[in-house]
Amino acid sequence: MLSRMGIQHFLLYLTSILIPLSHLTASAPIGICYGRVANNLPPPATAVNLLKSNGISRIRLFKADPETLSAFSGSGILLMIGVPNEVLPDLAGGTVSTSLQWLQFNIFAHITADQVQYIAVGNEIFLKDPFLTPLLVPAIANLYQALQTLGFANTIKLSSPHAASILSNSYPPSAGTFDPNLRSAMIPLLQFLRDSGSPLMVNVYPFFSYTNNPQDISLDYALFRSKNVGPDQNLVYDNLFDATIDSFVSAMEREGFAGISVVVSETGWPTSGGEAASVGNALAYNGEVVRRALNNVGTPKRPGVGVEVFLFDLFDENEKNGEEFEKHFGIFELNGVKAYDLNFV
Repeated sequence: MLSRMGIQHFLLYLTSILIPLSHLTASAPIGICYGRVANNLPPPATAVNLLKSNGISRIRLFKADPETLSAFSGSGILLMIGVPNEVLPDLAGGTVSTSLQWLQFNIFAHITADQVQYIAVGNEIFLKDPFLTPLLVPAIANLYQALQTLGFANTIKLSSPHAASILSNSYPPSAGTFDPNLRSAMIPLLQFLRDSGSPLMVNVYPFFSYTNNPQDISLDYALFRSKNVGPDQNLVYDNLFDATIDSFVSAMEREGFAGISVVVSETGWPTSGGEAASVGNALAYNGEVVRRALNNVGTPKRPGVGVEVFLFDLFDENEKNGEEFEKHFGIFELNGVKAYDLNFV
């Protein structure tokens, strides 16, 4: 039997263990995008098994496809589900009941709410379909009220993925500024994100930045292996991934929205199809993105705050338009074998 002094020493011992443990945080989540612009993909059930066997617990679907949602039902995998751009006019122009019906018919008829982490309203609206810009926030507002009606507004977060082009200035990161032409849409969006505790979603592609501007951006800077670093207001940036994210953070701070988190809704590197597109470079880039998330590296402006990321893409997509490399972002071959040795845990 322990004496009173022994008990006190034991409690002090426990405290010395538990206090450090209380500072430990789970690593930032890593997801993967499940693009389906292809005619040769395995069935969704096969994709589900592939994800589970590789320890991937989050997936981004670009639209609410019934067959795909049903395959994920009960899998324990959390989903980001896209609302296609073309649906925005109906959701923005309709009533809350319109959004409620859309959610119930397209999503909750096929999967339970506890597997839905995010609903991504549109994708790169301001870049791809700028005429829909005025409809984005009204559509989000109606969907949010519909989620409130269903009792899911606190657990399912609404946001909208954006391209880096919504910034009019991104260098240095401290000078990050939103395009003034988008301000009428961005300010209400940021207000919604802040008030609802939702993240700003951004699609970050150092590969595109490098290939579009190799004179100013080195391949090493894009691939996390730059030795030439420059200070920016006492912060040091040695890679474009960090610099891009912090440019968004600075832009939000400039508008008075300092506390909104950032989720990288897409990032990746192609394995073939052009200069700098290779298996080695894809492994170097995605491998470092994963490592930084798992270790909560964060960015210079937010050190120690791991960035949640969704890697693009699960498989190659042979029907994608554009440059040849657009078809070759797949991390897995169609037979389920990894295209390169990338680990997710």
